[in-house]
Amino acid sequence: MAAKSPATRPITGRFVLITTIAFFAVVITVNMVMMRLAITTLPGTEVDSAYSASLAYQREIVAARQQNERGWQVQAHIDRRPDGAAAVAIEARDHAGAPLTGMNFLARLERPTDRRADRTIEVTAADPGSFHGHADGVLAGQWDLVIEGDADGRRMFLSKNRIVLN
Repeated sequence: MAAKSPATRPITGRFVLITTIAFFAVVITVNMVMMRLAITTLPGTEVDSAYSASLAYQREIVAARQQNERGWQVQAHIDRRPDGAAAVAIEARDHAGAPLTGMNFLARLERPTDRRADRTIEVTAADPGSFHGHADGVLAGQWDLVIEGDADGRRMFLSKNRIVLN
């Protein structure tokens, strides 16, 4: 007796159509899922209008020059506890080393990669030239510490430094 060979199924037009449709359905579905995930996790833009940001740039240059001419010495120290609370201490002195008075300071911790994690730190004057603040829910990692000082509603000082909190 002769051995029978297994019967092979012929490739028909219907089979090619179904596999082609199934292939593209899988590709389109994966693309839609990935697009949805990308859109929902996008933190947003840094500035809403590049044109407005470019107009404000000249004012920032003038303010930076005025700040340099004042010669103020502002130092900040920040500590993060394991529970996520962070404390900031700011010492502000004029060009002669005298404590700055009549200033209001504001501190912010900004995440370089995600604006949604930014934290504002309420800063209050402790002594002349000495300011302290506290924030909860600060995660470990890389941050930008932004310190702004104003007097009479006018910004007199701005500092932005990259820090790492453990």
